Amino acid sequence: MLKIIKSGLQTTVQDLGRFGFQKYGVIASGAMDPFAHRIANLLVGNGENAATFEITMTGPTIQFQQDAFIALCGGDLSPQIDGTDLKMWRPAFVKEGSVLKFGAPRSGCRAYLAVAEGIDVPELMNSKSTYLRAGIGGFHGRALQAGDIVPVNPIPPLLAASLLHATGYGVEWKTAAPRYSSEPVVRMMKGRQFELFNRDSRSYIFSESFAVSSHSDRMGYRLEGIRLALEEPKELISEAVSFGSIQVPSDGNPIILLADRQTTGGYPKIGQVAAVDLPLVSQLKPGERIRFKEISVAEAQRLYLDQETQIRQLKVGINLKREAGK
Repeated sequence: MLKIIKSGLQTTVQDLGRFGFQKYGVIASGAMDPFAHRIANLLVGNGENAATFEITMTGPTIQFQQDAFIALCGGDLSPQIDGTDLKMWRPAFVKEGSVLKFGAPRSGCRAYLAVAEGIDVPELMNSKSTYLRAGIGGFHGRALQAGDIVPVNPIPPLLAASLLHATGYGVEWKTAAPRYSSEPVVRMMKGRQFELFNRDSRSYIFSESFAVSSHSDRMGYRLEGIRLALEEPKELISEAVSFGSIQVPSDGNPIILLADRQTTGGYPKIGQVAAVDLPLVSQLKPGERIRFKEISVAEAQRLYLDQETQIRQLKVGINLKREAGK
């Protein structure tokens, strides 16, 4: 069990998403930074889709009411266990009674806490992800609150020993962790309606920087800067959107659709963020800026395959050392 002493800004249970139901209007949800989520799970011996705690900006204070094997990946929110700094992108064994706290964000704004053997909350439509707007999934369909007792599955001692051998404190796993920045250059493919925008807008999207608006959330990041416009007004039929689609509504300010995006949209899409750079977007805080760089679909696919290869190599390495430690 984990006891939530302080809630923090927003901590929810997320996995990789609720898929197969968008045709019924049910959004996917899931981790905003899927790379960090997956690596955190691998470091504690979980499947990549196991639920984690997504911790945003101001982290909670959590008391462990049982021994646990954990990993924190994603944004560095200054985590400490019983007053001692906790290393990011590394596993740690936490004793019963220990307290995890967070401080000011050093980089990024979202951290992912994975617990070996997983978080024991019900699945809804094949997912444990929380969708806050509908109040479904996760822990009672909401963000964690002070006083909550969240069940986690106990870790057998022999499993803890083998995991510590596999991912132990002396091992520096090379996970190619993203370099979170306050003004990242994000790679983008041209969208389906790119050519409908006027010449200046097609130039500005790649030459200017845009600020993340305070009116941003898990559904999408609203960007502020030079306004973009179509060559001429045009009515579009709503069509499917995806994680990273960049829509431009009539006010000319782009919106990057994220984990809690709607299932379809009728605004023109000027671009699509490459999957490997979605973590860079998801870790931005309001007021920080973003730039876009054009790449081809083929290049985006190559980058994605390279990242998947690195993740598979990490997984194989951990499993081999784990078997050796049994």
